[in-house]
Amino acid sequence: MLPGDTALKNGVSFLLLFLLFFVSCCNSHKEYGENVFPYSGFPQEKELRGEVIELDTALFRYPFRIRIEGDKAVVMDLHGSDCYGHLFQYPSFQYLSSFGRRGDSPTEMLSMENFRFHNYKVWTLDANKSELTRLDYSSSGDSLLREEAVTLDEDILRPLDFAIYNDTTVIVPDYSGENRFCWINHNGKLINKSGSIPSANEEALQNARPALAQAWRSFLDYNPHNGILATVTQLGEVIEVYNLKDSTYVVRIGEHGEPEFKISDGYGIPTGIMGFSDIQVTDSAIYAVFHGTTFKDIAKQNGHLPDGGKYIYVFSLKGEPLCKYVLDHYIYGIWVDEATKTIMATDVNNDQPILKFSFG
Repeated sequence: MLPGDTALKNGVSFLLLFLLFFVSCCNSHKEYGENVFPYSGFPQEKELRGEVIELDTALFRYPFRIRIEGDKAVVMDLHGSDCYGHLFQYPSFQYLSSFGRRGDSPTEMLSMENFRFHNYKVWTLDANKSELTRLDYSSSGDSLLREEAVTLDEDILRPLDFAIYNDTTVIVPDYSGENRFCWINHNGKLINKSGSIPSANEEALQNARPALAQAWRSFLDYNPHNGILATVTQLGEVIEVYNLKDSTYVVRIGEHGEPEFKISDGYGIPTGIMGFSDIQVTDSAIYAVFHGTTFKDIAKQNGHLPDGGKYIYVFSLKGEPLCKYVLDHYIYGIWVDEATKTIMATDVNNDQPILKFSFG
């Protein structure tokens, strides 16, 4: 081959590589848009050791959520045999009473997906009944009494989480796949829908939105003090941060990418990793429990892997990664008190399921 031919061949190869790189960059930008950013690590990483809180009663089958307000703590049991919610004195964790009795009568619950404190009352969500229930404390303060239950509009497909926006409005994810959120008034009526699933899976967006919405099942939290609504995906590694005060939002995608799934009979079957399992927006940051376990590993271990995540990821209110906490227990739900630098958590693997972590 002549020297000129070699130079020409090298030049063409370089040009092809450049074009491929350029097209790749353009496609990536086009797929995700200007408000989507990747992250691959945290500037800080710290280990936290949990202190086991000794309870004087055995109540739980699957302690999923924990929230604290004042001198009261509520722990939700996702698979409760008799009741889904349990009330404790805080910080002693002396058991007070249970609520949300399991059953199919009008005053009982078929499931509890989550609960929220609001105006010194407790709201719960029953996805199987598509019902929001409001409870108030008894005069003695040692039990929660059912005040009112509202049925959600039929247009709202099986809501699996909710956040309270204000005295009149609740936010739930939209599982039709057409939008990201449903805005509902306290009478259960759909007010409007907003947002869209920030996926690059064009085929699913066009042909399988309900399956895509299932795969993008997210846990959410809203902080009225700063106007931040944040969601994290149960599959994959995606956090979305919406500033409802200035109408801006950002999407951050970690190294495990967006939720992976295959479609079978119209349903989304997960194929990637277990991602996040809880989220809390505080006044200064966003805390989320992360698993990172592949479904292949889960299947190989045949139930022998600890259930839960051993990481708490901390993001700024703009979704920027700040700190990764590595835990000595596997957990599901968290409640963060930045004033006392305390994280309370639930551990489904142990008979004593309440943990306390000190951070900062």
